[in-house]
Amino acid sequence: MHHLLHRWRALWDPNRYHGWGRRHNYFEGWYFKFVDPTEQYAFALIPGISLGLDGRHHAFIQRLDGKKCTAAYHDFPAEAFIPASTHFEIDIGGNHFSDSHIELTMPELQGKLQFKDITPWPKMLGAPGIMGWYSFVPFMECYHGVVSLNHGLEGALRVYGQEVDFTGGKGYIEKDWGHSFPSSWIWMQSNHFGTGQTASLMASVANIPWIGSHFIGYIVGFLLEGRLYRFATYTGARMRATLGKQEVFLAFRDKKHRLEIIAHKKGGTGQLVSPISGNMAGKVNESLQATLEVKLFEGEQLLYSDKGLHAGLEVAGPVEELLTAEWRR
Repeated sequence: MHHLLHRWRALWDPNRYHGWGRRHNYFEGWYFKFVDPTEQYAFALIPGISLGLDGRHHAFIQRLDGKKCTAAYHDFPAEAFIPASTHFEIDIGGNHFSDSHIELTMPELQGKLQFKDITPWPKMLGAPGIMGWYSFVPFMECYHGVVSLNHGLEGALRVYGQEVDFTGGKGYIEKDWGHSFPSSWIWMQSNHFGTGQTASLMASVANIPWIGSHFIGYIVGFLLEGRLYRFATYTGARMRATLGKQEVFLAFRDKKHRLEIIAHKKGGTGQLVSPISGNMAGKVNESLQATLEVKLFEGEQLLYSDKGLHAGLEVAGPVEELLTAEWRR
């Protein structure tokens, strides 16, 4: 009974653990990105749990070094994964993760970082997170949440044995849970924009299975000076998506605003592992060296134009199925 209660409460708080009572065909993972103030170090850590359809269970922490373009996969027994039931906090083998701090005892990273002024995705009536009303659909293959669009860092880590001060740096946190990642997706994120204005962008376009069929779903949040511009399948926005040789072009519009993004692939990628039927059996290449050119318009008036650095970028699976030169829902 308490599993059902925990799951019901988690429905209204996307950040916390959702997998209570799950035995197989399930994964849940959080994505922590942190960049030091000198911008010489950029890391992403993904702590999570994998409950395979075949009965293989384990906890994991994936590490992506965005500068060296290397990735590592640390696995742990499933029992090492200890989630809090009332809020978002997890422990994996002495490594702590929450929306206020991380504490690490990994071979390559040790220490503690505090998060200052996290920026959660605003809750709205009938929409507890970025999925909108899709949060309540019980048969989705994958659910997505943003824990913090932008926050400051305080503290230091030993990075490959060297002390690195992250105080004054920037972080971002999101998460995924469900059975499997989509067959294809484009995802990008940056909160390192140059102008004096505080800005953060997360955009995701994916092929979503739906009752024997599928649809192209998208969720975009552009935070500018405390105001969140949302474009999503469930808000009735329209999208365009095309690929160049080294670029990804995405555009979204609703009645009032238009957001245009050109993502430039730069540098190398690290190979991360993605879930298929709860098993960590897929592969995805992610860069933390992309740049995002972002323009926001109100009608035809340009409200914002800037470039986002240290951008996460994933272009995974047969992305041709996501592309459209015409505006479409």
